[in-house]
Amino acid sequence: MQICGRLYEQKMKKLVYKSKLFIKPIIVHMCLLITLMVGTSCYRMTNSQLPKMLELKGDLRVHDPVMIRQGEIFYVFSTGGRRRGGIIPIRCSRDLYNWKYCGAVFDELPEWASIEIPGTRGAWAPDISFFNGKYHIYYSISTFGKNNSAIGLVTNHTLNPNSPDYQWQEHGMIVRSVSGSDNYNAIDGNLVLEDPDKAWLCWGSFWGGIKMRRIDKSTGKLSSIDTTLYSLASRPGTDSDLNSFENGAIEAPFIIKHAGMWYLFVSFDLCCRGVDSTYKIMVGRSQNVTGPYKDRENKLMTDGGGSLVLQATTPNWRGPGHCAIVQDVSGDSMNT
Repeated sequence: MQICGRLYEQKMKKLVYKSKLFIKPIIVHMCLLITLMVGTSCYRMTNSQLPKMLELKGDLRVHDPVMIRQGEIFYVFSTGGRRRGGIIPIRCSRDLYNWKYCGAVFDELPEWASIEIPGTRGAWAPDISFFNGKYHIYYSISTFGKNNSAIGLVTNHTLNPNSPDYQWQEHGMIVRSVSGSDNYNAIDGNLVLEDPDKAWLCWGSFWGGIKMRRIDKSTGKLSSIDTTLYSLASRPGTDSDLNSFENGAIEAPFIIKHAGMWYLFVSFDLCCRGVDSTYKIMVGRSQNVTGPYKDRENKLMTDGGGSLVLQATTPNWRGPGHCAIVQDVSGDSMNT
């Protein structure tokens, strides 16, 4: 995993870690600003320009990690479960260097998940945020290669398991996609805080691309005020290995605001194929959180546009993607 930066939100230092593997952790600084402001991409940087790399220790083998800090403890939540008896495993650290396993959010999948999505074996790609006095985890329920999927929500007032207030409260299904009737896939959720009053949930994988709905901040569920389903990005055409999908390979949205503009990061091409992975990170920007998003050549991301941010170029590091951005007082950085 490549990790970098610190995000501050309502006095909480929030770091979001997302990765397809958490085996060789690396820290990367300033890549985002170079991409957005100078017009180059990280993969073109010379050896002398490469970011500093930080080796982590401990229990690091996780999938799609997302991280937040409460007090002096950093907590990482990730895809999966069952290896140690729980769903959405948790790892913790006091210094960001040394990590240990600290439990799981669920002992078993929520009942609704197994009913709605038969065959699912765990929860995917959690996204954690802090608002309205609670920690919110949006997580995906699906089976690989199908858009019969859902995003659920669980909240907690604290992340400290020793606190008397520590209790995960399940809120059920938030978003659902149904094979044969929906042209999107309800996985890879990302919560976006536009301002003190507005929150959004974007998601998407393949099919019709990246979608977004407004969230009611008081409940964490879909808004009844704005029911519009916004389309943010897609790739016309099909991949030769995935010809059942309506659109090309695009997934894992992550949105931030920088210098008055909204930036949408996505992953193109294929993950999870070892040395044959072709994952890479692309970006576009918009004046509005709901779009339209365009790349540096002014091409709409709904028409397949996207400017390259990061692409693997070495035999030992393949398929960087499913990124997250952290925003710090010292600048913006990228996790992938």
